[in-house]
Amino acid sequence: MKSEEFATAIIIVCLVVAIAAIAALVYWYRHQRLLRERAEIMCDAIRHRDFSFRLPTRGLFFGEKALQEALNDMGQEVQKLVAHSEVESWQKLTRVLTHEIMNATTPIQSISQAYLKSREIQGSPFEEGIRAISDTSAGLATFVESYRKLTQLQEPVIADVNMLGFCKQIATLYPTLQWDIDIPADLTLQADENLLRQVFINLTKNAIEAEAGKIGIKAPSTSPFGGVLYMANDGHVIPLDVAQEIFIPFFTTKQTGTGIGLSLSRQILMKQGMTISLAENPLRGYNVTFVIERN
Repeated sequence: MKSEEFATAIIIVCLVVAIAAIAALVYWYRHQRLLRERAEIMCDAIRHRDFSFRLPTRGLFFGEKALQEALNDMGQEVQKLVAHSEVESWQKLTRVLTHEIMNATTPIQSISQAYLKSREIQGSPFEEGIRAISDTSAGLATFVESYRKLTQLQEPVIADVNMLGFCKQIATLYPTLQWDIDIPADLTLQADENLLRQVFINLTKNAIEAEAGKIGIKAPSTSPFGGVLYMANDGHVIPLDVAQEIFIPFFTTKQTGTGIGLSLSRQILMKQGMTISLAENPLRGYNVTFVIERN
């Protein structure tokens, strides 16, 4: 009888061990599949030059958790480095282009002006054509000059800016918009107030052009500024293919746009040790959210 009980006990133990082994195998397989999916997501993000990914660490072992946190932080740092590199590249390109275009248009403009002052040209059939050349070259020179500010930004004068008062001043400039400002009263930001105002005005104008009726500014951190500032609006959603290009100088989807507002805003902030990016997931109640943070 005892041998039968012993055999039964052995069978039960074996079944328990087998079930535990199967459960462990299933858990291991699911866990490995989870890690593979994470790797695929990050590789896909890198292929699309989107380094803003931040994957959750819940369900990971402590070593895997530490690795994922390091990758998340690395993605953020790479995003900042790429942004700095793009800005420097566009600045160099813009500087070269404006220089070469001005070198070409300046003599055309001066020669055409000289001809227009000639009595032989005045009233002749050639006057209208030469005047068209002069006006076109002058217009091109004015157009190029407007882009020089991308490479000739003034040096910021840094001082403490109370962000609650600053944002309320911006809101008074656009009374037709609904404003939701959620910022601690003592939140301060070391920045050039005039340059910072230009950034916020650019973002507000873009929101208005996207038919926004509400703008929200939120900051979860307290004074001094050391975290993140969100500026959101309920305008048109920015498509994914457009979102990847919005900070490139001269890129615009507007018929009358210049394409320098957001790129200029990024350069202004970078000069003050900050970055701006488009949030992948907008704040609740909004369609578009920009993120301003300290480097």
